[in-house]
Amino acid sequence: MPTDADILWFEQLNLDDIARVGGKNASLGEMLQAIAEIGINVPAGFAISAQVYRDFIDNNSLQTPIDLQLEALTRGEQGLTQTGAAIRQLIGDGEFSAAQAAAIGEAYERLCAQGETPCSVAVRSSATAEDLPEASFAGQQESYLNVSGNAALLEACRDCFASLYTDRAIVYREEQGFAHQQVAISVGVQKMVRSDLACAGVMFTLDTESGFPDAVLISGAWGLGETVVKGRVNPDRYMVYKPLLDDGSPERVGLKPIIEKSRGSKLEKMIYGAGSSPTLIEATNTAEQIGLTLSDAEVLTLARWGCRIEKHYGRPMDIEWAKDGVDGKLYIVQARPETIESQKDRSVLVSYKLKEQSTVLLQGASVGSAIATGPVYYTDNPKDVDGFPDGALLVTERTDPDWVPLMRKAAGIITDSGGTTSHAAIVSRELKVPAVVGTGNATRSLQPGAVVTLSCAEGAVGKIYAGELAYETHTTHVDEIPATRTQLMINAAIPDGALSWWKLPVAGIGLTRIEFIISTQIRVHPMALLHPQKITRQSVTDSIEVMTRGYDNPAAYFVDNLAQGIGKIAASRYPHPVIVRMSDFKSNEYRGLLGGEFFEIEEDNPMLGLRGASRYYHPLYREAFQLECQAIKYVREQMGFDNVVVMIPFCRTPGEADRVLETMATAGLVRGERGLQVYVMCEIPSNVILADEFARRFDGFSIGSNDLTQLVLGIDRDSAELKDLFDARDEAVKRMIEQVIVIAHQHDCKVGICGQAPSEHPEYAAFLVHCGIDSISLNPDSIVAASQFIAAAEREEGSDQK
Repeated sequence: MPTDADILWFEQLNLDDIARVGGKNASLGEMLQAIAEIGINVPAGFAISAQVYRDFIDNNSLQTPIDLQLEALTRGEQGLTQTGAAIRQLIGDGEFSAAQAAAIGEAYERLCAQGETPCSVAVRSSATAEDLPEASFAGQQESYLNVSGNAALLEACRDCFASLYTDRAIVYREEQGFAHQQVAISVGVQKMVRSDLACAGVMFTLDTESGFPDAVLISGAWGLGETVVKGRVNPDRYMVYKPLLDDGSPERVGLKPIIEKSRGSKLEKMIYGAGSSPTLIEATNTAEQIGLTLSDAEVLTLARWGCRIEKHYGRPMDIEWAKDGVDGKLYIVQARPETIESQKDRSVLVSYKLKEQSTVLLQGASVGSAIATGPVYYTDNPKDVDGFPDGALLVTERTDPDWVPLMRKAAGIITDSGGTTSHAAIVSRELKVPAVVGTGNATRSLQPGAVVTLSCAEGAVGKIYAGELAYETHTTHVDEIPATRTQLMINAAIPDGALSWWKLPVAGIGLTRIEFIISTQIRVHPMALLHPQKITRQSVTDSIEVMTRGYDNPAAYFVDNLAQGIGKIAASRYPHPVIVRMSDFKSNEYRGLLGGEFFEIEEDNPMLGLRGASRYYHPLYREAFQLECQAIKYVREQMGFDNVVVMIPFCRTPGEADRVLETMATAGLVRGERGLQVYVMCEIPSNVILADEFARRFDGFSIGSNDLTQLVLGIDRDSAELKDLFDARDEAVKRMIEQVIVIAHQHDCKVGICGQAPSEHPEYAAFLVHCGIDSISLNPDSIVAASQFIAAAEREEGSDQK
C-alpha cells in the first residue's frame, strides 16, 4: 500500500532527497522551497518516489529476469540492443497495483484542481544517481510531454520506469561505475508550461565552449523546448555578462550587458498534438524564423534567475526554461549541475591552429576548440556502430542519446541542425570530440568517404575545409607565467577567441582589432547600410536586406553587432582595461565588404592612403565612423563596460588628432567624460617626432611595431623580396621606440606596445623593459615564452640599479 512518502509534492523536497526522488525531482523541490521565494517561477508538481518503482519491480517479480538479462550481456551471450529491449519489454508488461494507481491518480487530480481539468503535465524520469556533480546522467532516461488523463499518466510512468534500461543508460552506468540494481527511477509530474504557444530553451551559467564563468548562455526556439534539447533546430543564442547584471545596486541600474544576440533559423517547432500523438512537429513561418524568441528584458530576467540558482547551488548550472504563451510568464522547469566545463583543469590551455588553408565547404557553430581530419561517414542509424570506421568524421542530421556509442568512435562530428546547447554539442564536449553543428546541409553536400578537415579553432564559427590540412597545437601552462612589473596584456580580434583565453593571468587587452568583427560578423560596408539608395546591384541589396531583417533600421544592424562583439571582448577582461582600436581597414579592404565597391575609391597605395584617422572625419566615411562611436558609447554606457579605452590608429598630425576628437565628440564620445580615455597608435615617425604634441591630446600611446618599422626603414611590410630587411629589431626602429617612451613619460602618458615584434621575438621584450615600457601586449600563445624574458629582464634591471 503506497504511503504519504511515496507521493511527494515538490515543495516538500530538497537536495537531501535525491535517494528518494532522484536528482531532477530533488532539484525542482529545492527551487520551489528556496528560490521561488526570490521571484523565480517554477511550475507545480509532485514526485512519485523511487520506492514506487522498486515496489513495481517486486510486485511484478521482475528483478530476477532483469538480472538474468544483464548477466547474459556481461557474459557476451547477447548484445546490448537485445538486452535493453528485453528488459524494457519486461517492465512495459508490468502493472501498477490498484493502490499505486489510486495514489498517483489522486495526486494528479489534486494538481489539476489548481487549474484546468484534466490538465496537461510533463512526465520526467528522475534517476537516483542523476544530476550529481561528477556524473550528470542527463538524457539517459526519457521524458514525456503533454500527457493528459489518468490512464495516459500511468502509461507514461511505466515508460519512464522502462527507460532506466535504454541502451545508452546501461552503457553510461557501467562507464560511471554504478551498479544497475543500485539505481532506481522516480517520476516527476509537473504542470506543463504552454510554451507550445511561445518559446522555450536551455540556459547555462557559464560559457559552454570556453568555460568562462562570468557568462550566462541562453538558447531558445519556438514551441516546446525538446527541439532545442534534442538539436532539431538551430536556436537563437544569447549571452549575458553576469557581473554587470542589474541587481538593484545603484551602479548597475538599467545596464544591459547582453554581449551576444544571434538569430537561429528555427525552422521547426514542437506543439501540442492529441490522442496517441501528444506532441507534433510543424514548420515555423517566416515571421518566426526572422524574429527573436526573447526580448532584451526577458533575456536579462532569465540571466538574473540563472545567477540566483547558481548562487544557491554554489556551482555552475544547466537549466531548462519555458515561456507560457497564455500568461506570458517565464518559468524554470529543470536545473542540474553543469558537469563538463566546470570540471576542467583551468591551469592548462591547449590551442589549435591550421597551418594550411583550402576551400571552405560548410560552416556552422563550433563546439570545442580543436581540429580533426578524416573521411566523411554519413549515417542516419545510431546503431551503425560496427560499420563506423575508426578515425572518421560522423555526419548526420542530428543526434539524441541513442547516438552516444557511435559518437564515441568519431574523430569529429558534423550535424545539419542543432545549436551549441543541443545534444550533439553537449555530448561532444563531454567526449572531448570537436563538432560543427547546425551546418544546414552537411548530409547532402559532403561526399561520403571524402577527406575533410573540421576546424573549431577559429571562434564561434566552425568550418569544414576540403582535404586534410596540417595543423599545430600549443599548450600553455598558466602556472608557468611569472609575475612581472611590466604589465602583460594580450591582443584580440575575434570575440569568442578572447573568451577562450580568459584563464590567462594578464592585465587586460592591449589591442582589439574591430575590423575583424566587421569583416567576420557584420560583413557589410557601413556606408551601404546608411545609404542603400547608392547601391545599383540588386543582388547586393537583397543580401543586405536578408542580413538586416529584424532590426529597426540597417544602421542598427551595424551598431548592435559591433557593440556585442566589443562587449564580449571587454567582458573577457573586465574590469581590466581593454583597448579598442577603431577600424583600420585600407580602402581596398573596405571594398571587400558587401556593398563596399559603391563607396570606396581605388588607390595605388592603400597602405599609405585613406586609412586610420584620416577616414574618420573624411566625407567618404565620417558617418560610418560615427556608427563605430555609437557602438563604443553603447558598450560603455548601456552595457556597463567602462573598462573600454578607445585607440586611434594611423594619426599623422596633431591637427588630424584634433579633428578626430571633435568628430568623436559629436557622436557623444568626449575624452575625459565618464572616465573615457583615448589612446593613439604610435606607428608613424611623426608620432615620435611630435610625441609631446600628441601627448597633450591623448592619454596614452600604443606602439605598432609593424607599421613603424615599415615607415622608419621605408620597406613595404608585404614585400617578399625585402622580407630579410624588415626587422623591428633594427637599431633605427629601437631608437624611435626608446624616444617615444621617454617623451610620453615626461607628460605622464602611458606607453605600451601591441605590434608583432614581442610575439615573434620574445627576447625583444628585454629591450622594451630596459626602455621602461608600461605594458606589452602579445599574441595569447606567446605569453608564457615572452613572460620568461620579461621577468629575467626585470631581474637584470634590478641588479643593474643596485
